[in-house]
Amino acid sequence: MHRHRAQEHHLGHRTGWLRAAVLGANDGIVSVAAIIVGVAAADSSRTAIVTAGVAGLVAGAASMAAGEYVSVSSQADAERADLDLEQRELRSDPEGELEELAQIYRARGLSDDLAHQVATQLSAGDVLAVHARDELGQTPQYHARPFQAAGASAASFLAGGVLPLLAVLAAPGSLHIQVTMAATVVALALTGLLGARMGGAPPLRGTLRVVVWGVAAMLLTMLVGRVGPHL
Repeated sequence: MHRHRAQEHHLGHRTGWLRAAVLGANDGIVSVAAIIVGVAAADSSRTAIVTAGVAGLVAGAASMAAGEYVSVSSQADAERADLDLEQRELRSDPEGELEELAQIYRARGLSDDLAHQVATQLSAGDVLAVHARDELGQTPQYHARPFQAAGASAASFLAGGVLPLLAVLAAPGSLHIQVTMAATVVALALTGLLGARMGGAPPLRGTLRVVVWGVAAMLLTMLVGRVGPHL
C-alpha cells in the first residue's frame, strides 16, 4: 500500500504582507506608547496625553502606509525593469539565453546534456517565466505588491497603536505611565509571539526582541519628558 505524504505547508509566501503587518503593529504599539509615556512624564493633562496619542496614531498610520507603498513600488519597478530587459534579450539572442539557462542548471549539478535538455524543454513553454524564476529569482508568490503592503502596514499600525491609547484612557490619573507601559509590554509580547508563529520562527526569540526594543524606546521618551520641561 502507498502511504500518502502529509502536505507540507511552507510559510515563505507570507513574507510580503507578514513583514509589513508585524512591522506596522510593532511600530504602532511602540510609537504611540512612547509618545504617551513621554507626554505623561512631563506632567501633562489627560487631554494633552490623549491628543498627542491620537495624533501619533493617525500620523504614524499614514506614514507607514506611504513608506511601504513607496518602497515596495520601487521594488516592483525594479522587478518589471528586469523582466523587460530579459524579454529584450530573449528576442535578440534566444540561443545565448538558452545556453545561459543551461549553465544555471549545470551549476546546480546537472550534466551538460541533461542541463541542455531541461533548458530546451522548459523554454518551449513560457520562456520568460522560466528565466524570471531560475535566472532572476522572481516567482508570482514573491512579487512586490505595493497596495497590499501599504494596507497591511497601516491597518496593523492602527491596531497596535490603539492599545496604549485604550490603556491610558482606562488608567487612573496617577498611573498613566505605569499602566501604559504594562499594557505595552503585554501587547508587544503578543505581537512578537504571533509574528514568530506565523513566520515559523522560535517564539521566545521573536517575543524578546520586540519587548526589549519597545521598553527601551519608552524609557528614552520618558527621560525626554522628564528633562524637557527643565531645559
